[in-house]
Formats: sequence, C-alpha cells, structure tokens
Amino acid sequence: MFSAFGSIDYQSIRASTPAETAIKRLNGIGEVLSGLDVSAIRTEGDMAHALLALDTADKCIRVILTEFRAEHSTEVVRKAKSLIGLIEQARDEISGYGDGGNTLSRTRAVSA
Repeated sequence: MFSAFGSIDYQSIRASTPAETAIKRLNGIGEVLSGLDVSAIRTEGDMAHALLALDTADKCIRVILTEFRAEHSTEVVRKAKSLIGLIEQARDEISGYGDGGNTLSRTRAVSA
C-alpha cells in the first residue's frame, strides 16, 4: 500500500539545519501546489477540491512556521510568505469560477 515510499532516498533529503528542514518542507508544498491545474476546474466539486487543497497547504505552511519559529531565517519566512501569497491569489482566482466571472486564466497552473 505504501510502496511509493520505498524508493525515497532519505539520505539525500536529510537537512543539516532546522531552517533547511523547513525550506525542504515548504518546497515540497510548492511542488504539490504546482500540480494543481486550475484550468481543469469544471464543476463545483472540482472547485471545492482545489480550495481544500489550497487551504490544507496554507495550514501546513503555518504549522511549519510555528514548528520552526526559533529558526525563522529570512529565507524560511520569505518562502512561506511567497507560498501564502500564491495560495491567496489562486484562491481568489478559483473563487471567480463560482461567480461565473472570467477572472481566472484558464491556462494557468499554480506555481511556487
């Protein structure tokens, strides 16, 4: 069931500092969000799923900031704020679908 995790090279992803660990986690969230294709939203269910993914990512970022609060390096804070900004922008654009608005570029994917 969890065979996908069997090929992970844990040695190469090990961080040497807590700030580096936070950045790696934030980068992972960014990678997941980059796979969110807002142009594929066709139904209210699609919109709900996309908004749930964005909300979950936002909460994960805030947990990382809380967990690594003592190691808030400039890079960690910058990366977190960048991701939160992209999430807010994507959420606003996705919400435009529900209004029947054309505020969302149909070819845009969330990028981090």
